[in-house]
Amino acid sequence: MEREAGGPPPAEVTDLGTLRALAHPRRQAILQRLSVHGPATSATLARALGWNTGATSYHLRELARYGLVEELPERAHGRERWWRHVPRDLRFPRRSQQSEELRTVLDEMNRLGFTADLEAFTRVQAEADLDGGWGDAFPYSRGAVQVTLEELLEFFEEYIALVKRYQRPVEEAPADSRLVLTRFFAFPAPLQE
Repeated sequence: MEREAGGPPPAEVTDLGTLRALAHPRRQAILQRLSVHGPATSATLARALGWNTGATSYHLRELARYGLVEELPERAHGRERWWRHVPRDLRFPRRSQQSEELRTVLDEMNRLGFTADLEAFTRVQAEADLDGGWGDAFPYSRGAVQVTLEELLEFFEEYIALVKRYQRPVEEAPADSRLVLTRFFAFPAPLQE
């Protein structure tokens, strides 16, 4: 199954406003919901997330301001506005190039993201309909590699290329496919245990 790894090149995000938009817990929840479930209105998102529509609309407009979501005018009916996540390969400055303020925002964004991922993983493990089939599809790997910094960066780029190879619009996916969340998590082992 060979597919082209297309799409725009990676974009480094250094703008503090964009990073704060990404790090906001409610905005992360909106982005995750749109990524997993597809386009939605602010009312649909509000119901799904247990919020009021005013707050949801505000956060959607803020995400749109930074190009993280966009409206779908072709789906609009009257005053109803539809929104979709804008898929992009966002990269962040290396830790040594981050200001203290930038590092604080990125650390919080990562903490919230890891927490949300672990909660989603725990929920899907508890789904009753996962006996056999997709229930057996929890590939897991925990390991270690001895690499140079340059090799680790190359490893990451190869991982991203692999993920992109399997990304496709939902309308092009086989009927028996399911959205699978992937995460890459690598860090140098602590110097002292």
